[in-house]
Amino acid sequence: MTSAVSLLTSQDEQVAGALTGLVKALLWLVTHWWVLALAVCGVWGAGVSVGRRLARRASAERMALELVPSRHFDPSLEEIFRRGVQLARASTSMPWWAPRCTRTVQVRLRSDGSTPLCYRIEGPAGAQRLLSITPFGPNVTVTRARPITDEPRRHTVRAEFILRGSPVSPLREVPLDPDPLQPLADAVSDLRAELGDLAEVRLDVQRAPKWALRLRRIHLMGAARRSEHRETQRAARLVRKDATRIEDSFSWHLQQLVSGSKTGGGGRRLVMPPVPRRVDRSEALGKLAEDDHLVRVQLLVLCASNVQGRAEARLAQLQAALDVFGGRARWSMLGWRIGPWRLGADHWPSRGHFDRRWELGHCAPPRPNWVRLEEIAGLLKPPTVHCRVPLLGGDLPTFSFGDPDLLLQGIYRGADGRERLVATYAEETLFEVGVGKAGGGKTERALAQAIGWAHAGGGLMFIDPHRDSWPRAMTFLGHDHVMRRLALIDLTTTGSASRLGSWNPLGMHQGQVAHEVVETATDAYASAMGWDNLNAPRAITILTASLAVLVALNRAACRAGRPEDQATLLHVRPLITDGVFRSSALTALARELDEETLAWWRTTFPTLPSDAFAVVLNGLGRLAMNPVTRAFLGQPVGRYNIRAAMDHRMIVWVCTSGNGPTDRLLTALLAHDLLRAGRSRVDTPEDQRVAFRAYFDELITLTGSAPETIAAMFEDFRKYRVQVHGMTQLLGRLPAPVRHSLVQNASTLATAAGSKTAIAPVTAEWGDNPSADQVATLDRFEHYASLTVRGRRVGPVPLRGPHLDGVFAAQARPRQIPDVERAAHATAGALPLDQLTERADAQLERVSAFLAQRVQTNTGTASMRYE
Repeated sequence: MTSAVSLLTSQDEQVAGALTGLVKALLWLVTHWWVLALAVCGVWGAGVSVGRRLARRASAERMALELVPSRHFDPSLEEIFRRGVQLARASTSMPWWAPRCTRTVQVRLRSDGSTPLCYRIEGPAGAQRLLSITPFGPNVTVTRARPITDEPRRHTVRAEFILRGSPVSPLREVPLDPDPLQPLADAVSDLRAELGDLAEVRLDVQRAPKWALRLRRIHLMGAARRSEHRETQRAARLVRKDATRIEDSFSWHLQQLVSGSKTGGGGRRLVMPPVPRRVDRSEALGKLAEDDHLVRVQLLVLCASNVQGRAEARLAQLQAALDVFGGRARWSMLGWRIGPWRLGADHWPSRGHFDRRWELGHCAPPRPNWVRLEEIAGLLKPPTVHCRVPLLGGDLPTFSFGDPDLLLQGIYRGADGRERLVATYAEETLFEVGVGKAGGGKTERALAQAIGWAHAGGGLMFIDPHRDSWPRAMTFLGHDHVMRRLALIDLTTTGSASRLGSWNPLGMHQGQVAHEVVETATDAYASAMGWDNLNAPRAITILTASLAVLVALNRAACRAGRPEDQATLLHVRPLITDGVFRSSALTALARELDEETLAWWRTTFPTLPSDAFAVVLNGLGRLAMNPVTRAFLGQPVGRYNIRAAMDHRMIVWVCTSGNGPTDRLLTALLAHDLLRAGRSRVDTPEDQRVAFRAYFDELITLTGSAPETIAAMFEDFRKYRVQVHGMTQLLGRLPAPVRHSLVQNASTLATAAGSKTAIAPVTAEWGDNPSADQVATLDRFEHYASLTVRGRRVGPVPLRGPHLDGVFAAQARPRQIPDVERAAHATAGALPLDQLTERADAQLERVSAFLAQRVQTNTGTASMRYE
């Protein structure tokens, strides 16, 4: 018994001692509370430090992908949804030790004035394979992106967005047409790289843990129940108040008196307070009721500029752009507004937290930022075909006068109303096509481009069928470095004192290859006359044999040092019709001609009927009867040499007189000679070929005489660094070979206003965006153009054609017009028309005299050999 009592006493003493120790410990902690606080702070600090180190280590293992959509990228909602599922899944592809703030995939929409709207995806390195293969297929090109390093700007503003309004209501359902990204694209449309403008929107998508979702649901259900209880209490108070007001009314007391009821307390009405209704879970939780495809998001925006006020204005524009998604729930900037000041992510203490998340790509979304993938579908894909992407300086370079690398295209008006001269790179602007009605500005645009190219030191040839461009261009060509390279071939001259250059298509004084000269002249003549091997084989044979004799004659004259005795194209007639001249030529050139040609003249030619030559002589007769063409083609030594013009960066202006049979024949000769000269550059190494541009105004007129030749230029000249620019009123009136080659190879395709029928072939190449209706209503000098810049197509973009008086006003030299014309005539070797005509008329005698002397020399040599 005693032992039991002693045992109980000992246990009581132990319990009392423990309690006493606990009380003392508590008293010590109360007295020394700062020790506990320091310990808690130390543990918390160590945890934060370790967490940040792990977060930085995990952030270093992230990768970035850039998504570039095609021009016809038009995804379905299902494709976008699948992409969202990929992003949510990819956010978990981190090591087990990575903190939750790093388990995210980030969508970056960025513009710095050099690109319209860059779309990047950044996420865990382990998710690269998952994110590289998109549901969008080949319509989106996915490439590994390099890290972005921004230079510091003087002014930077930051903003973080939180979902306001109903926490369980979805964002507004924004359709895919127009693109949901259009407001963002419009907000950055007037960014200027030279001012340091920058705007970037980052959307972090993160799969939340189940416990966080459960806590959020518990909070929302509790809030819904409390709200229901408050509403019930409020309704009960209103019921009691209404009952009291009724009982105190005069009508109530009168009723009691009439009915004889007692008015004591037991006579008061029985009021049944409302009972709180059961909270509907689906109604209270809304979009959070289901677990499927529910994510947390973080939306950060940063704008910067070197000019004060531009960053703040850009942030306001982006905030307005995000309002498009607003409904019962909306994106709102996080922070407090106190009068004119706003305390948010751009101020202490939030700024450091914002910058750390921005730099490392961490995600710490506000508690309300729960969304379903369908709500943010518009942000989960690059800009589509329905997005009107702005044209920035990086997309289309700004024209700089005198820069040989740039080619003027027009005046572009930006979203901010600022106009600038835009250009393409000369190296990749191979062929151009300009379409539009008469007076629409296509020739003015070509003139401005040609004059800018000439001042930059480039060589060109401008063929003007009606001499409209030359008087307009002379005002701006009156500069020494331009006049030294300027030559004019004006075939519209009429008076005897008018000056005209000369050209001998058969001349051999410039080192041409004999068979190439014969082929070029034959093809040109046959093309203008509509000949081919089916309908005129005999005519082609006669002409070829005749030209072979004359070219051999000219080669002999040049070898003898007498180029002034060369024959011309007009001497085909006496060679065919004059037996004496023909006999003399064949005898004198017996050693120059091959046996086959001599045999044809001796055996086949005499058997041909006289009417076989008419088809050949008709065109030559028209050339001989026209004083201008007779003077131009009738000279033995012509100064015109388009191959030399190409190699020496000459500026050659050719004005033809019209569209008659004679003019078409002459144009065909010039076109074929240009094709021959371009192809002849094969003898020059590719890196030594000087770029040369040919401008063809009124293609309908030019192609009527040489359609296959013009088509061949658009197909072949790229290899020889000869670029062709063509202007026409109607694509439909061009021959099919020319039209197809133009559209197929055009680096630049432009159209001004015109009828819808005429414009439709051009707008069809653009997918009817813009439509023919839009283009048909353009004002004068306005046009749409699709351009090639850095290997990709830009546009079609609306441009205003450059007007010479405005764009090149500083280069105008109206007082130098006489000097310009004199220099152009001097370079072309122009002489008065009557002098050239007199020389052409006497040339047959000089050729005959040369042949007679050669016959005599050959006979004398043969006699000496015989003796």
